[in-house]
Amino acid sequence: MKHGLITRFVAGGCAVLALAGCGSLVPAGSGPAETSRAERSAQVGAPTRAEPRRIVTTPQGLGSRPEDAACLTDLSQSGVRFQALPDSYAAPGCNRLGTVQISALSGDLSQFGVSNIGPVQCRVASAFGNWARFGVDRAARQILGSPLARIETMGSYACRNIAGSNKRSAHASAEAIDVSGFVLEDGRRITLSGDWHSGSAAEREFLRVVHASACKRFGTVLGPEYNRAHADHFHLEGSAAKRSFCR
Repeated sequence: MKHGLITRFVAGGCAVLALAGCGSLVPAGSGPAETSRAERSAQVGAPTRAEPRRIVTTPQGLGSRPEDAACLTDLSQSGVRFQALPDSYAAPGCNRLGTVQISALSGDLSQFGVSNIGPVQCRVASAFGNWARFGVDRAARQILGSPLARIETMGSYACRNIAGSNKRSAHASAEAIDVSGFVLEDGRRITLSGDWHSGSAAEREFLRVVHASACKRFGTVLGPEYNRAHADHFHLEGSAAKRSFCR
């Protein structure tokens, strides 16, 4: 890592993941509802004025602060493979502070992959790793008879607002992950869009079990029962220490 501030310019707006997820939301009826995936993608696009936006990366990052040591240790001991990332600021309210890049997760018997995920805060990564092992992989083996091979996501960090509001999404600070499906070692692919309502009895049970498990580990969990905007994914935000809503 180079010392000092490293500044680079990105034309057309802040750094955004190509696969946009949902935002941090309040319970239905008490705040702006989310729009469809297509509408969300449109809202994540570049600003109308094409002007350079400054992205500043600092040498300080996860591991350089004493309070981060426990999180890094827990994450490593859980079997998650990751790389600590430098802190960065993309725009007002958009930052990646104390984040890691996950490359693999660990179950009881083997490791498995995770697709499309970007930077995520360490404490959220820790909750995600524990959920993947104790909630998802074990449920896959017990209910579906096959170990997990991969968790599919729609991304994590994205510099944007909650759709229909002027409030930054939890994704803007890398505090959320959107999960869309699961691939098993026997080749089966279980998705929220295709199997929450229409899957086999075992597949529907599996998805509800992993949803309930997520509610024990994340602060906010939103899924198909919340609203139409979440029909195709679980929004997993924060950690259980800041529990706010699960639906």
